Amino acid sequence: MEKSLVYCPNLFGYKRFITKEVHIGSLALGGQNPIRLQSMTTTDTMKTEATIAQSVRMIEAGCELVRITAPSKKEAENLKFIKDGLVALGYDTPIVADIHFTPNAAEVAADYIEKIRVNPGNYADKKRFEEIEYTDASYQEEVDRIRERFTPLVLKCKALNRSMRIGTNHGSLSDRIMSRYGDTPMGMVESAMEFIRICRENDYHDLVISMKASNPQVMVQAYRLLVHEMMAEGMSYPLHLGVTEAGDGEDGRIKSAIGIGLLLEDGLGDTVRVSLTEEPEAEIPVAAMLVERYANRTQHAPIAEEPVMIDPFSYHRRNTAEVLNIGKPHVPCVVIDFSSRGELKPSTLFAVGYNYSVPLDKWNLTDMACDYVYVGNNSIDFEIPGTLGAIMNGAAWMHGDKKERHYPIWEMADADIEKHSDLNFYRANIHQLSPEAISNLSNDATAVLVLETTNDHGMAEQRAAFFRLMHAECNVPVIIRRSYGDLNVDAFLLHAATDTGGLFIDGLGDGVWIESETASPQMLNQTSFGILQATRTRISKTEYISCPSCGRTLFDLQETTAKIRSATSHLKGIKIGIMGCIVNGPGEMADADYGYVGTGPGKISLYKEKEVVQKNVPEAEAVDALVELIRSHGDWVELEKH
Repeated sequence: MEKSLVYCPNLFGYKRFITKEVHIGSLALGGQNPIRLQSMTTTDTMKTEATIAQSVRMIEAGCELVRITAPSKKEAENLKFIKDGLVALGYDTPIVADIHFTPNAAEVAADYIEKIRVNPGNYADKKRFEEIEYTDASYQEEVDRIRERFTPLVLKCKALNRSMRIGTNHGSLSDRIMSRYGDTPMGMVESAMEFIRICRENDYHDLVISMKASNPQVMVQAYRLLVHEMMAEGMSYPLHLGVTEAGDGEDGRIKSAIGIGLLLEDGLGDTVRVSLTEEPEAEIPVAAMLVERYANRTQHAPIAEEPVMIDPFSYHRRNTAEVLNIGKPHVPCVVIDFSSRGELKPSTLFAVGYNYSVPLDKWNLTDMACDYVYVGNNSIDFEIPGTLGAIMNGAAWMHGDKKERHYPIWEMADADIEKHSDLNFYRANIHQLSPEAISNLSNDATAVLVLETTNDHGMAEQRAAFFRLMHAECNVPVIIRRSYGDLNVDAFLLHAATDTGGLFIDGLGDGVWIESETASPQMLNQTSFGILQATRTRISKTEYISCPSCGRTLFDLQETTAKIRSATSHLKGIKIGIMGCIVNGPGEMADADYGYVGTGPGKISLYKEKEVVQKNVPEAEAVDALVELIRSHGDWVELEKH
């Protein structure tokens, strides 16, 4: 791998990036230690007993670090009583103080607890979305100002043996960073590196670093760039992984798994926080399921090294041929397996986005209607919708009546058999992609490869297969196929999102085909579209950028998110940010089309992208006002009733 592209120990064999060991109270993080799990309280920090009780629930669920917001000195002072209360109950779990705009609160918190989290974007900077022209000299003056403001905390943490997380958020990059680097992963990295360098100047190294974003693609690229830069400067600080404002339910889990899981696949990450708009103790089992896959990953079957054919720091979709509706310029397709589910009827397709009206003899398609169904040795005995294709095993297709929009899937060895004139699927794993097989695929204008794997390190093996095809200049479209057997539904969701979503993040893949004995066709379909949505390769529904709540939150995030989702979930392709306070709100609005941000008790500000358009809207009226805002900009459509 070219030195300019290196960001992890090995792309083809699982190996953790060994970082500096940092001690957070009694907890050791980084180095050879297990990947640690953490979450954040949602209670008011001044409500001591409530915060202690919630912390206990989190710890009992497996949380190894408890983060608590300290927006001012009074909350920072109260951390002492929360810490004392937990110790009195027999819990020595380290506490992390979450600091944003108040450096003096950070210095107070360091007196009482084990770790301080600072956000470089707003610790000593302001964010007004102003574009400022800097000379090198004037830019350095700003860095010097930050050094003066930040150094007292560094020295205090060093003296007291406190650790620190330097946590960059995509949504809160300062105007100074934005003016020089733009709204980019490189800007996120440089924002953190300025603070890291100040720490190193003071010989302070008890650091943990994070690069969080609500967009998994931005998040992954930022962490990769961070590690690349650390390697270049001889650093190896532990990494805290997280996708911020992931949301709730399946969508939040999918988005988190794609970002966090892809980095874990490449051996990056020392602690994980899954940011869901749910109770904090609900985050821990999700984080645990993501992490536990890597306990024995080094024992996977060997993967042959291939020339690296992607830029890991920027997105470029692999260039492919166009075969009917598969490959460039089409969005990735979705295939659902019905081969073992008995005879198909029109009603069977309801689960995958096709609703048949008997009186009208008409199909209605949803925005999440799959593109192909796999029927194995069966065929479909009714007229399928014109947008749907059926995939049959090659022998069954060849000896059947070759119905319209029924296409065969072949083994790679079936190269000389009579084929469909328009579309032929070929299934293969990397070991079957010999030079001859690749040549056959390249020379067949009807070919689509269904790429499979049984390797425990399957994402890396499939990525290597893509590299092999690209190195051979074979532009055959590729559908990523993964099978999860009887894995429970929760683990299936996370594993599928990690394994397939990670490839789409890197521009690899023209379709997704996931199978599970425990998941229904409806869940398989929803998961497939959810993965494509989260990787932003196929937009089929409204996206909610929803923060996970904390003690700063000014309204009930779970209830409010449910209300907004109920009113707007039919708006395909709209991104709505739902933020409990202004810490990341304005920045995340730049990545959303519309925003709903708490700005005071019972008061909401509404955003169009990064601009505030309505301030201090009463909370009781705010959802309706949001709908009217969307309507006024021409993005509202009425909900169709079938």
